[in-house]
Amino acid sequence: MNRWLRHHQYALRVALRRLRQHPLSSLANIVVIALMLAVPILGASVLQSSQPLARQLSVAPQLTLFLAADLPTDAQHALLERIRAESGEAVAGAALLPRDKALETLRAEPAWAQALAALPDNPLPDAIVVTLRDSETPVRQATALADQWRQWPGVDHVQLDSDWVRRLESLLSFVRWGVGLLAAAVAIVVLATVFNTVRLQALTQREEIAVARLVGATESFVRRPFLYLGALTGLAASLLALALARVALLPLNEILGRFAHSYGIEWSVTLPAAADLALAGVVVVILGAAAARLSVTRRTRF
Repeated sequence: MNRWLRHHQYALRVALRRLRQHPLSSLANIVVIALMLAVPILGASVLQSSQPLARQLSVAPQLTLFLAADLPTDAQHALLERIRAESGEAVAGAALLPRDKALETLRAEPAWAQALAALPDNPLPDAIVVTLRDSETPVRQATALADQWRQWPGVDHVQLDSDWVRRLESLLSFVRWGVGLLAAAVAIVVLATVFNTVRLQALTQREEIAVARLVGATESFVRRPFLYLGALTGLAASLLALALARVALLPLNEILGRFAHSYGIEWSVTLPAAADLALAGVVVVILGAAAARLSVTRRTRF
C-alpha cells in the first residue's frame, strides 16, 4: 500500500513539474477548455432558472370561449353548465362574461375609452372565461380542452391566453437540446486538447521514457504522470470555467432583472446545484485522464 501511494505521489509531482515547465502552453490549454466549459454551464443555469418561471407563469392558464352572436341566454348558461359538468376536475372556475359588462370593463381603460366611444354599438361578443386548475402539464391540458370546446355548437372561437407560455416551453426544450449538444462538443474539445498536449509532452520526454524503461520501469509507471497531467488539466479548467460562469452571471442578472421587472416578475439566473457542478467537474477530469491514457499509450511504446 505504501509503495502504491509513493508511486502516485511521485506521478503527481512529475505532472505538476511538467505543468510548471511549460506555463504558457499549459495555461492556454486550460483557458481553451474552461471557455468551452463555461458556455454549457451558463446554458444549464439559464435553463434551470427558466423552468420555475415557466411553471409560475402557467400556474392557472385561462381560456376564453367567444360565443356566437345569436346564441340565446339559456344556451349560454347551458354551455357554462356543460363545461363545469364535463371538465370539472380540470376547471377551477368558469364564469359568463356578458358583452355589456365586457364593454364597461374596456371603457374603464384609458387606452380603449376613446376608440370605443367612436363605435355606434357594442362589437364585443358574449364570452365564457374558464380558469384551469394547476397541473404538471398545464399548457398541454389547456390545448386539449380548447380543441374539444371548439367543436361545440354555439362556440365561435376559443382563445388560449397562455399560448406564449407554450412557446416559452418549446424554447426551453430547444435550449435543453442545445445544452446537450454543447456538452458533447465540450467533451470532444477536452479529449482533443488533452490528447495533443500529452502527445507533445510524451514526444518531449521520449528519451527520458526510454531510459526509464531500460532500468525496469513498467508501462503503468511511465503512463501514470501523464494521466495525472490530463486529470489536473481537466480539474483546473473546471474550476476556471466555474469562476468565469459566476462572473458572467453578474451583468447577465442585472440585465434580466430590469427586463423581468418591466413585466412585474422576479427572475434571476443562478448556477446549477453544487452536486451537479461537482459531477460535471469529475466527468471533465475523467475525460482528461482518458485522453491522456490514449495519447501516451500510442506514443510511448517504442
